[in-house]
Amino acid sequence: MNLKGKTAVITGGTKGLGKALALRFAEQGAHIALCGRSQDLLKRTQLELSAFGVRTLAEQCDISDADQVQRFAERVLEEFSDVDVLVNNAALLGSRVPIAEYSAPRWEQVIQVNVNGLFYVTKAFLPSMIHRRSGSIINVASSVGRHGRAGWGAYAVSKFAMEGFTQTLAQEMQTYGIRVNSVNPGAMATEMRHAAYPEENPATLPSPSSATDVFVYLASDASRHVTGQYLEAQSFTLKQKEPV
Repeated sequence: MNLKGKTAVITGGTKGLGKALALRFAEQGAHIALCGRSQDLLKRTQLELSAFGVRTLAEQCDISDADQVQRFAERVLEEFSDVDVLVNNAALLGSRVPIAEYSAPRWEQVIQVNVNGLFYVTKAFLPSMIHRRSGSIINVASSVGRHGRAGWGAYAVSKFAMEGFTQTLAQEMQTYGIRVNSVNPGAMATEMRHAAYPEENPATLPSPSSATDVFVYLASDASRHVTGQYLEAQSFTLKQKEPV
């Protein structure tokens, strides 16, 4: 199972899961377009990707800004013509306080990135996928987006919204052969996880690369009939999907 010749767009692709996916997809032969907010991290990640001999594009972009997203999409399509895979990975954790103590500006910031940003990015790349009548959109989910948990505030609400977005878009895009699924990567040693659980020892957690199998599967043609599904990365292995 490989991604040779496909073009994948990954938001928040300079660290954590996003970077792990960029490296794994490139290893599998995919061309990579990624965005992030740090120019230094973008350059560093693009340099690492160049070792795989695939075409890459790394652009600074705040996905909460619709105009920046549109410019990023235009740049990607100018460079690659088409997009086969879109991974909506970028997100903000927000405050870990009860909703009664949540500040309105922080709430709005998290919703703007995690919900509106999801919409802006997806909408920017959908016309190209619809025109080709193919594509795979993978949204990075969370367990708190399916079962609410105290103290997760806007982040949990945003991930619930992502599930609704995934299911709605999956039904709308079936006519065009575009698949839309969500993946819960589970606990990983990332900066976001450490911010949520500062008392936790990151060395006891799996690396982000351990969660990439399911993303490779959903990005590949092997999942061409899978849409509107919620998958958990930590219970998935590619061996489950290998042809007999």
